[in-house]
Amino acid sequence: MIKDAYTLTATEALTAMASGRLTSVELTKSCLARIEETDGAIEAWAFLDPEAALAQAAECDRIRKAGMPIGSLHGIPVGLKDIIDTAKMPTQRGTPIFAGRQTEHVARLVEHLREAGAVIMGKTVTTELAFVHANETRNPHNPEHSPGGSSSGSAAAVAAHHVPLAIGTQTNGSVIRPASFCGTFGFKPTRGVISRKGLLQTSVSLDQVGCFGRTLADVALLTDAISGYDQRDPVSFARPRPDMSAGAMADAPVTPDLALFDLPFNDRLSDDAREGLDAVIDILGDQVTRLPAADTLSNLVAVQARIHEYEICQHQAEVFDTHWDQISDTLKPVIERGRQISLEEYEDALAVKASAEAFFADFFVEFDAIIAPSAAGEAPVFGNGTGDPIFCTLWTLAGLPCVSLPLLVGENDLPIGVQLIGPVEKDDRLLRTARWLQTRLAQASE
Repeated sequence: MIKDAYTLTATEALTAMASGRLTSVELTKSCLARIEETDGAIEAWAFLDPEAALAQAAECDRIRKAGMPIGSLHGIPVGLKDIIDTAKMPTQRGTPIFAGRQTEHVARLVEHLREAGAVIMGKTVTTELAFVHANETRNPHNPEHSPGGSSSGSAAAVAAHHVPLAIGTQTNGSVIRPASFCGTFGFKPTRGVISRKGLLQTSVSLDQVGCFGRTLADVALLTDAISGYDQRDPVSFARPRPDMSAGAMADAPVTPDLALFDLPFNDRLSDDAREGLDAVIDILGDQVTRLPAADTLSNLVAVQARIHEYEICQHQAEVFDTHWDQISDTLKPVIERGRQISLEEYEDALAVKASAEAFFADFFVEFDAIIAPSAAGEAPVFGNGTGDPIFCTLWTLAGLPCVSLPLLVGENDLPIGVQLIGPVEKDDRLLRTARWLQTRLAQASE
């Protein structure tokens, strides 16, 4: 057995298992021991069933020994955000309203995970209904701070070495921001790459699935495993998906051209986040073009909020009406605001969203990627919210692929991510650019 196997990335663990130096049971036991040791302070898990996890791992080992076909995640422990339905685990959506909720069906992405041979460890903590009200999870780097939200537990579990991989969702900044705060890689692919069937719906127009890992190759591997067309999801598209793993391992054929927008809300950046990003920009030099924010971009933050708030009030109307006394005081004002949005205002917002998508389709003819902050700075102190998502809002609204790279450290020694954003359905190109950026910065530090 490899000592401290929980420290292995998914890619390293797969190599070790293929060579016979590690079994899935050994890896799963190591991860479970790590969880038992550290989760009392972090509280990343809403549900964990060690016996079921070990049974899955033992079956993976049996299949391998029998010489049967194995999948791309064979024997790898994975955590699921607690809004993803699984038949043998509760899905409680971060609220007492759904305490003990059990379904007979599984989400489409869970079917993909099973086919790929993943060991589904359990459910990671989410904010209330995957929205604004924080739950109990703490930042693994400093439990006095938030891990971000709404995919709080998924980011924290990967950062704390509980699992090599975890799945979250993003409607505004709920993958990229916690990845930044927790110092992991976070990847949200193009809207429609991964099916949302079997997940809590807060916004049919904006909800997207994303992945956490400790390397670029790992988030690409997980995304490839759970991608695919699903006719039951209205934004899923019936075309081949980009090969994420190939992109994450490829060298850029030419030096990429990056764009940096001077956005009107850049004043929300903390000093250390601004200084860190500026240092990265200085290293890249002429490969980055600074651009003023186009008028098209200026109003998109309000547009995203209008769509999100209107749609969650439509999708979850029965829940809000029936269980109003169990809704947090943080969420209630958002619901009340959403209920005041008229159908005409909502439809106008959808039209602006479509124009933003068209803008970016033209924009990426000239640029390989946009470089931007992943978050406004370090993770906030626990109890002061889950952090400002505004540096993710525009790209999420337009459904663009985004990746957060853990490149910076703030004044309190907490991680700060740098974000790259690419054109729709060219996620492999975005990951290739991210690999180039990592290499370029590593060379500069030598």
